[in-house]
Amino acid sequence: MKNYFVKQYQQSDYLKWNDFVSEAKNATFLFHRDFMEYHKDRFDDFSLMVYDNQKLIAVLPANRVGSTIYSHQGLTYGGLVYLKKTNGEVIGTILDTILSYLSNNDFSAFYFKPIPSFYFPIGNSEIDFFLLKKGAYLDRKEMNLAVNLSQPLTISKSKLKHFRRVEELDLEIIEEQNFDSFWNLVLQPRLLKKHNAKPVHSLLEIAKLKKSFPENIKQFSVYHENDIVAGITIFESESVIKSQYGATTEKGERLRALDYLLINLIRTYKDSGKLFFDMGIVNDDNEKGYSAGLLKQKEELGCSVYSQDFYKMNLV
Repeated sequence: MKNYFVKQYQQSDYLKWNDFVSEAKNATFLFHRDFMEYHKDRFDDFSLMVYDNQKLIAVLPANRVGSTIYSHQGLTYGGLVYLKKTNGEVIGTILDTILSYLSNNDFSAFYFKPIPSFYFPIGNSEIDFFLLKKGAYLDRKEMNLAVNLSQPLTISKSKLKHFRRVEELDLEIIEEQNFDSFWNLVLQPRLLKKHNAKPVHSLLEIAKLKKSFPENIKQFSVYHENDIVAGITIFESESVIKSQYGATTEKGERLRALDYLLINLIRTYKDSGKLFFDMGIVNDDNEKGYSAGLLKQKEELGCSVYSQDFYKMNLV
């Protein structure tokens, strides 16, 4: 452990960080600095880089709020990022080095948000074990719904019945190169009306991210009689497709256009060799802690429940 040390990420580390992420065992494009920094004005970045002598061996995307450090709150998932050849014992030592660094810099708490396990079928759970051994506890657990594309699809009979009926309508699926129609005519109005909310990404931000990651961020829209009626924004990583945004107009809801699009995309990505189609969590502020309607809808599309875990460790 004597050769291990931690330094805070600086702008001068941009190339070194991105090169490391591109070779890592358990990273997606969300950990590229161009993605992490699109909203840098909202977060006090405190990402960490762990070295063995002069060799970079791990990175931790993170931000700070006062004396608390978080797996970056601007990302859907986070965690410790390391290379394929890193063994379990080394990961434990890396965690010790990070915790020592945080304590020496007067941090009082550490919130850790690992990436869901299905993103990396080769395994990515070592850090969970060592966190618990070091005194962390499970602060929150969410149900993350995803379709296992390596298995036969289990879309419900009722969904398939409606799908076959909708197939007879004049619906057109288009992969679009900009997000204007979906954001302005579908997503923003729908979120405002149903939830009095806005998308996490502004139209300007998602367009900027698309320019930086054209192969990873995609927009699929459904049109009926020249009207956009539904759409899904996809985040595509090596093995997993994530439905980042999905929405429909009232007309699209009557036409079941969103289900039509989802089933088409699930089949397309299954045929392309992707392993999972991630539809995200189903949390809610109600007494159950989840949306029963969303859970049922996603299960009927063939999703199974996987864990999205959130850990907390008190450092003082």
